[in-house]
Amino acid sequence: MFIYLSKKIAIPNNIHLKCLSWNKHQGFIACGGEDGLLRVLKLETQTDDNRLKGLAAPSNLSMNQTLEGHGGAVQVVTWNERNEKLTTSDQNGLIIVWMLYKGAWYEEMINNRNKSVVRSMSWNADGQKICIVYEDGAVIVGSVDGNRIWGKELKGSQLAHVAWSPDSKILLFGMANGEVHIYDNQGNFIMKMNISCLAGATGAVSLAGIHWYAGAGGYSEPDSPCLAICFDNGRCQIMRYENDENPVYIDALMNVISIQWNHCGSVLAVAGSLRATNMDKEFNVVQFYTPFGEHLRTLKVSGKHLSGISWEGGGLRIALAVDSYIYFANIRPDYKWGYCCSTVVYAYTKPERQEYCVVYWDTKNNEKFVKYVKNLISITTSGDFCILASKADEKQPQYVLILCNSIGTPLDSKYIDIEPLFVTMTRTHVITASKEAFYLWQYRVAKKLTALEINQYYVSYQFVLLYFQQTTRDPICCITATDKTLIVGRESGIIQRYTLPNVALVQKYSSNSRAHYLSLNCNSSRLAIIDISGLLTLLDLEVRPPGSEGTGDQAAAGDPSKFERKDVWDLKWANDNPDLFAVMEKTRMYVFRNLDPEEPIQTSGYICNFEDLEIKSVLLDEIMKNPERPNKDNLFNFEIRSLRDSRALIEKVGIEDASQFIEDNPHPRLWHLLAEAALQKLDLKTAEEAFVRCKDYPGIQFVKRLGNLQSEPMKQAEVAAYFGRFEEAESMYLHMDRRDLAINLRIKLGDWFKVLQLLDTGSGYSDDALLAQANNGIGDYFADRQKWYLILAVPYYLKGRNQERLADCYYKLEDYNGLEQLAADLPENHKLLPEIGEMFATVGMCEQAVKAYLKSNQPKAAVDTCVHLNQWNKAVELARAHNMKEIKSLLSKYASHLLEENKTLEAVELYRKAHHFLDAAKLMFKVADKEAKKMSRPLRVKKLYVLAAQLVEDYHEQVKASQQIKAKGKKSEATFALAGLLEEDATSSDNRIVDSAWRGAEAYHFFLLAQRQLHAGYPENATRTALHLREYEDVIPAVEIYSLLALCSAANRSFGTCSKAFIKLESLESLSSEQRQLYEDLALQIFTKYPPKDSRVVEAQHSSEGAEGKLPTCIVTGRPIQEYQFWMCSVCKHCALEQEISKYNCCPLCHSALV
Repeated sequence: MFIYLSKKIAIPNNIHLKCLSWNKHQGFIACGGEDGLLRVLKLETQTDDNRLKGLAAPSNLSMNQTLEGHGGAVQVVTWNERNEKLTTSDQNGLIIVWMLYKGAWYEEMINNRNKSVVRSMSWNADGQKICIVYEDGAVIVGSVDGNRIWGKELKGSQLAHVAWSPDSKILLFGMANGEVHIYDNQGNFIMKMNISCLAGATGAVSLAGIHWYAGAGGYSEPDSPCLAICFDNGRCQIMRYENDENPVYIDALMNVISIQWNHCGSVLAVAGSLRATNMDKEFNVVQFYTPFGEHLRTLKVSGKHLSGISWEGGGLRIALAVDSYIYFANIRPDYKWGYCCSTVVYAYTKPERQEYCVVYWDTKNNEKFVKYVKNLISITTSGDFCILASKADEKQPQYVLILCNSIGTPLDSKYIDIEPLFVTMTRTHVITASKEAFYLWQYRVAKKLTALEINQYYVSYQFVLLYFQQTTRDPICCITATDKTLIVGRESGIIQRYTLPNVALVQKYSSNSRAHYLSLNCNSSRLAIIDISGLLTLLDLEVRPPGSEGTGDQAAAGDPSKFERKDVWDLKWANDNPDLFAVMEKTRMYVFRNLDPEEPIQTSGYICNFEDLEIKSVLLDEIMKNPERPNKDNLFNFEIRSLRDSRALIEKVGIEDASQFIEDNPHPRLWHLLAEAALQKLDLKTAEEAFVRCKDYPGIQFVKRLGNLQSEPMKQAEVAAYFGRFEEAESMYLHMDRRDLAINLRIKLGDWFKVLQLLDTGSGYSDDALLAQANNGIGDYFADRQKWYLILAVPYYLKGRNQERLADCYYKLEDYNGLEQLAADLPENHKLLPEIGEMFATVGMCEQAVKAYLKSNQPKAAVDTCVHLNQWNKAVELARAHNMKEIKSLLSKYASHLLEENKTLEAVELYRKAHHFLDAAKLMFKVADKEAKKMSRPLRVKKLYVLAAQLVEDYHEQVKASQQIKAKGKKSEATFALAGLLEEDATSSDNRIVDSAWRGAEAYHFFLLAQRQLHAGYPENATRTALHLREYEDVIPAVEIYSLLALCSAANRSFGTCSKAFIKLESLESLSSEQRQLYEDLALQIFTKYPPKDSRVVEAQHSSEGAEGKLPTCIVTGRPIQEYQFWMCSVCKHCALEQEISKYNCCPLCHSALV
């Protein structure tokens, strides 16, 4: 930052000031002094010139009101900015609250305790409470409406200062003896603050000030200290919170009067007096520090006694009360910003976010791109790129340099171990330095370099990153570089010059002061140095022979060693002239040519670029007021005097005299200006000479083309088009009846709307190809802006018959019907069909994708799509139809992959969809057997067996259908049925699965049926069904079957059957001895009470056989079917009594719908 005194206001009658406060919201300045002096002032700017904004605008007092009411010297003034109130107190203890009414200040409330003097007053952050402390230890906390909230007497304490915490939960009381006590917001003592900055201090010390920044403007860093406590001996500690054990220490080495944070807590101002070395006289100074204790600047102020300081709301000015004057100092902040490729890059903080918000503002298109960077340190720009330096890790000292383009896209990055306090960049290198070392990073070979330069850089510079460190007590304070020179400034005033890219130290220079800013001109022959006091000096690095750089004897017009300028805070060399540079002195911009200044320009902008005799400047102060919406009104272009004079000569005198002036003051921009003026007057000879002098080859070609034209109006139309007056040129072409030239002009400009309009409105022949090109151009215009709508891009692509872009629009609009129709309209083997097929595949539309691939004769892609979309049946059909053999191996591979990941059911579904029903059935039987062994719920196991059996039935149907296709109607049904059975027998690797597919389902069906019958109160039916279960001991464990049989027969009082079941249970080898003993004990209890005889004959009925063998079992009741007419399921082929099945809608076993 840079600071300088800008204005002084005198208080009438030489009344000395005691206090000062600047309202940060409304801009009022309140100052109090002796004899009851209390004034409210307001500075406002009044100007109609947009360039005179901010600090450069003239300011006048719009308010200068004297407030009467105090009899003694006013010692304390404080603002309630949220409620527009002013609170003041004098040496007699009188407190007055003032309010603003109709543009003037009036008394609202008065309070006089008549016991002691008010030493400090402080409003909390929301302006609802005020804390007043008296010298005798009294504390009063009141509300904004004048009501007293609480009061307290701190006996034995002499109070001097008070401060609220940002959340209004804590009060800090500063004592006259230097102690700081912490209280809560109800007046309860918490603890004494640890004041560690006074360690080693001798003598009595008193507290000079306490200021706790409330965080309203955000924080420069996430852990930025915000509580400043300073003592009159210059010792200061800055804390993050009230009991911070690691505060930042500052020793200002001065007598401190007052301290205050700026609007965003990034700068702490410490005001007081300093005794000069070897002198008895003291002088007033204001020291400026960062929250981390780094010293920024020192401001010396004339006068005898400095009594108060206060910041302006925007942090760009500071007011100082000195004797009977108010001094104003302007501040030029060190913004994090840069300029590259017509883009202003700047960073700011938001109160609600910890990261820096980095804005890339494209000033040409007025577009901005935003990115957030954590722990941002600096922004450096060069050419088309910028470097963002930030801290990579908060816990470890590692930093990162991010290379970005002009819209913030990261292109490359480099991690380094030194803190990048100083960063500069050239077209090929980034140089970053800490106080002890510097890094070199060749980030890229710039695209604008010639092949010779590229080879030179690669040959002479083999390493991507070089590290240079010197053990020295002379730290680095600034750096700058061009493509061939690196300059490093040291705090002692030594300036080191290195060559690039081999980084060899070639020379050292000495200076009387410490450099703050260094800048090299475009040919590295001269160095500009701005020291910490704002003094600009120049240093010639190369001896300049007379007449060099084409400037004749003017090169020796000034002596660089004697050149000095004061109060300089910004400088920029011209990119194309080593003798041109612009500097900012206070609020004036000076342009120097050969050390000769031009008339100054009133502005407070930061210089972005100096090229082609034009300076681009940006008012960053105005942009930072609303950084989310940068305005082009804050961007200015200033022409230097030679450009203005040349333009005036051309307009008022003529081309010949202007040509002579430009000859004496040559510059490509001036020759180009002369060429343009000559073209306007069709002076082709002068125009060609001027284009030759400025090396504009396209301009020379244009002049030659004009010379070949015979028509004068045609030449004028071409010149109008050359200067961008396209509407005028088009009108001339049409007036000459050359519609073709007007169309060609619009085609070159890419204005397809105008091309289409000219084609539609013109009479005569119209080229269909050109019409299609225009429609496609308009379609591209909408598509590039993501406006693919059916009423925008699509109709133009239809008219232009652009199937490729039409397919893209349909896809992005998700209009798949239109895309399908487009695929249907395309001829076979069209190159667009595979792309359309891929579009359908990405959204899961398998059928449409297959059609597109088959139409383009790519069956392999169609099969791959089916596999990708898990449509295996379709994939198998396509593979068989096109004689593709690899589908089976791919299917097996995928199934194996699923089985390895224990996705058995997914593998079953895969085989089923691929019509490999037998493989699916095998896996399904394994799943069912596994669940049965796990003793899962019987209903779940039954469903799994049913599903497996249905897959076997699907396999039977598949074999039968294949035999029918082979038979082709030449054989009888019996013949191909027999052939199908033989094929099944030949291909089946597991006859048990095929022959007895329903056995597992039958077993668990009857197992569940017996239990349902028992619970429903039909023990006889349950017993009969349980007896039938004895045939399924290979499916259901025998212990389960005979336990159920014993239970059902006991309930049916068939104790003979029950006895046989217990005998079977006791003989099972799978039971342990303990389980067998339990069964024996239970049998003993039952059969000592009931004899083992059946009261009802059940087994005889069940074991009866028909004439032709075993009778079928009814799946509804579990009884054998003895009738000749019964119902049979068409799926599982199981039977049931007709009167019983009539009660059901589906088969009780396989759950298929009844037909």
